[in-house]
Amino acid sequence: MTAKAQAGDTFDTVKLAVAVLVLAGGVVAFYWYGEQPLALRVAGLLAVAGVSVAIASQTALGRRAWQFLGETRTEVRKVVWPTRQETLQTTLAVLLMVILVGIFLWLLDMFLLWAVRLLTGQGG
Repeated sequence: MTAKAQAGDTFDTVKLAVAVLVLAGGVVAFYWYGEQPLALRVAGLLAVAGVSVAIASQTALGRRAWQFLGETRTEVRKVVWPTRQETLQTTLAVLLMVILVGIFLWLLDMFLLWAVRLLTGQGG
């Protein structure tokens, strides 16, 4: 590894550490100022989280994570979601199969119970 790459890695580590410390400080402040209105504390925590994400996104890891999120959003847009009717039909088919398998297993259990009682002499 070159000295420039090592310096960049070290600086990225420092940035990530600062981002974590800023976020941890925000969480501590959220509880430290418990007497303040909740809306104000939540707004402050969200602002601190935004600053922390902004700092972390300046690292190589942050840029890769941001790129991954962008690609994920693109893939979600490509998904063809089922219509309401298709969803309803699929749900009904699943419910019907669950009921049928439940009845089958109940009958199998009753048969096996009968067979065990017959073999052990406990049947009436």
